[in-house]
Amino acid sequence: MFNLSDLSVVRKIHISIDGADGIMYDESTDRILSINHSHPMGTAVVVNAKSGEITGRVTLSGLAPEGGASDGHGKVFINIEDKNAIDVVDLRLMRVIKTWSIAPCDSPTGIAFDARTNRIFSGCSGTSVVVNASTGEVVAEITNGDGVDALGWDPTERLMYIPAGRDGNITVVRQDSADRYSTIATVATAVGGRTLAVDPARHRAYVFALECGPSPAPVPGSPPPAAGSRPARGPITGTWFVTVAH
Repeated sequence: MFNLSDLSVVRKIHISIDGADGIMYDESTDRILSINHSHPMGTAVVVNAKSGEITGRVTLSGLAPEGGASDGHGKVFINIEDKNAIDVVDLRLMRVIKTWSIAPCDSPTGIAFDARTNRIFSGCSGTSVVVNASTGEVVAEITNGDGVDALGWDPTERLMYIPAGRDGNITVVRQDSADRYSTIATVATAVGGRTLAVDPARHRAYVFALECGPSPAPVPGSPPPAAGSRPARGPITGTWFVTVAH
């Protein structure tokens, strides 16, 4: 925890578990959630936003939980990347109360919630989905680029931003109604640009990307890489910060 006025550290919070990967705030319960690729199962560690005290730990349904979004009434929706699913967490009960399959979404990461239409937006590589937050039904599919790791939502403009790091672009989608969506632009950014945030006041999307040099040569005598694994990333040679406006 740190003070916004001078950035001084107020407290260090030890979540006492491995694999910390994401963080979110739930205004309705005034709680912070650390979302973790922990072992033996993924977890959400719940922290009191005022005191910094840990108030609970929720065991999730998979090994690779990703982004979380609150419905504003004590429930949080968390993407489970390794199961192509969404866990519904009740923060008052401190447990998962439902798990929904969201096929054809593959490896869901970024997530947002729209209170006006009661819809969840789940960012997935190739095909993202819109989910009814009451029933778990996938009500719309959105074609987008590969290498998605975030999703942004502008509730005033009714625009969704889906960044694809491998393809180096953002798919911009307009919500026409609760269950109808139109792609209005594919904006070139930079390869690796998969982390995104939206400013809902200025109506801008911001993307950060790293530019890397060639992968390092393998150490002589080392075993070959496992099938399907990605090559090691080369040294960082540049950084990009891209603003998308309309």
